[in-house]
Amino acid sequence: MADTDTIAAIASAPGAAGIGVVRVSGPRVPAIAEALLGRPPQSRHAHLAALRDEDGGLIDRGLLLYFPAPHSYTGEHVLELQGHGSAVLLDLLLRRVCTLGARLARPGEFTERAFLNGKLDLAQAEAVADLIAARSEAGARAALRSLEGAFSQQVHALLEALVALRVHVEAAIDFPEEEIDFLADPAIARQLDDLRTRLDGLLAETRRGVRLTDGLKVAIVGRPNVGKSSLLNALARSERAIVTPIAGTTRDVLRESVNLDGVVLELADTAGLRHTEDEVEREGVRRAHGELTRADLVLLVTDANGEEADLALLAQLPANVARLVLVNKIDLASTPPHVARREGVHWLWISAHTGAGLDALRTELKQRAGAGSGEGAFSARRRHVQALEGVQAHLEHAAGALAATRAGELAAEDLRQAQHALGEITGSYSSDDLLGAIFGSFCIGK
Repeated sequence: MADTDTIAAIASAPGAAGIGVVRVSGPRVPAIAEALLGRPPQSRHAHLAALRDEDGGLIDRGLLLYFPAPHSYTGEHVLELQGHGSAVLLDLLLRRVCTLGARLARPGEFTERAFLNGKLDLAQAEAVADLIAARSEAGARAALRSLEGAFSQQVHALLEALVALRVHVEAAIDFPEEEIDFLADPAIARQLDDLRTRLDGLLAETRRGVRLTDGLKVAIVGRPNVGKSSLLNALARSERAIVTPIAGTTRDVLRESVNLDGVVLELADTAGLRHTEDEVEREGVRRAHGELTRADLVLLVTDANGEEADLALLAQLPANVARLVLVNKIDLASTPPHVARREGVHWLWISAHTGAGLDALRTELKQRAGAGSGEGAFSARRRHVQALEGVQAHLEHAAGALAATRAGELAAEDLRQAQHALGEITGSYSSDDLLGAIFGSFCIGK
C-alpha cells in the first residue's frame, strides 16, 4: 500500500471553460470533504458546495465529488473539487485543503499511489504521462491503448509462458541421475523457440510504440551541398535552415519537429560529411557522426551526379540503424527519377527544390514512424525496449546452453533473469530508484 498521509494538488488549471480541479487522496479525505461541505458527502455524487476558508469566507462555489476507497483512481479515498475561477482561487482552495490535514503532493504521486495500490501496473502508469504529453493523434491513441492494458497484457502472456518453461527446465534439473535426459525433450526446445518468436514480435511492436511516443528520430546526412538543408526546409514547410551554394554552411545540428498527418518526426540536419581543416566545421562533422548513434532512421542525401561516391558513406553508417538513400536534385539530372533498392537499401529520387518525389518520401516516413500500425498499436518507452532486449539476450544464452552442453543450471539462471527483466516492465520487480525516476518525471497533480 501507499503512504497513509493525505496529499493534495491542483490537478487541472482553468481551461477554456474556466474550470479548474483540486484533487485530494488519502485517509483524511472523508473528514476534509465533510468540513468543506458541512455534512458527510454522498459517495460518487456531485455536490454543489460553497467552498469556504477557515474563517468562513467564501473562496468559490463549485462541485465536490467524493470517491471512497478502493473504488477510485488511487485506490484510496479521493476528493475532487471543481471550481470556476482563476489560478488564484485554486491556490486558495489548495491551501484550505492543506489546513484541513493534507500536504502538497509530489510530482506523479497520485499515479504512484495507484500503482502501489494495484490499480495500475507500471507500464500503465507510464502511459498516463505519455497520454498527457502526446504530441500527435497517433501518439495519444497509442498511449490510451497502453493505459487500457494492451502492452501489459502481452508482457503478462510472455511471463506466463516463461514461467511454464522454467518449471520444465528446473524439474529436469531435479532428476540428474535418471537415465532419461529430460533436458533433451523436444518439447522444451519448442517452448523456447515459440517464446523467442513471440518476444521478437513484441519487441518490434514496442520499438514502434517508442516511435509513436517520442517521434521518429531522423538524421539527415550526406556530403556538403547535396541539399540536406533544403530537404529539412521542404519537410518542415518553412525556411528553418540557411541554404547557400557555399559548402560547409551548416556547421551544427539543426533540429526541427514535424507533424505528418498525426505522427511526429524529429528531424536533425547535420554538417556535410567531409574532411576539413576548418576547426568549427570539423566539430560540426563530429556532431553529425554523433547524431547517427541516436537516430532511428538515417536519410543519406546524395545527388544524381554523385550517388556512386556516396556508397562509401552508406557503408560507414552504424550497422543497427535503418537507412534510406535520397537522390536529390532530379530536376537537374538527365536520368529519369525512379524508386529502387540498391545495396539492400531503399532509394528514392526527389527534388527538394521542386517538391518532386516528396509525397512518396512523406509516405515512407509516416510508415516508418508507425502510422497505420493498426488498432493494436500501443505506446512504449525506451526502457521497455532495453528490458525486452535483455530478455532476448537471456533467451539466446539459454538456448545455447541447452543445445550445446545440456547445462540446465545455466539455462535456468538465464530464464530466471529473463523473467526478472520482463517483470521490470510492469513493476513485478522494481527498485525504488526506478520508481523515483519514473514518477518524478510526471507533472504535479497526476
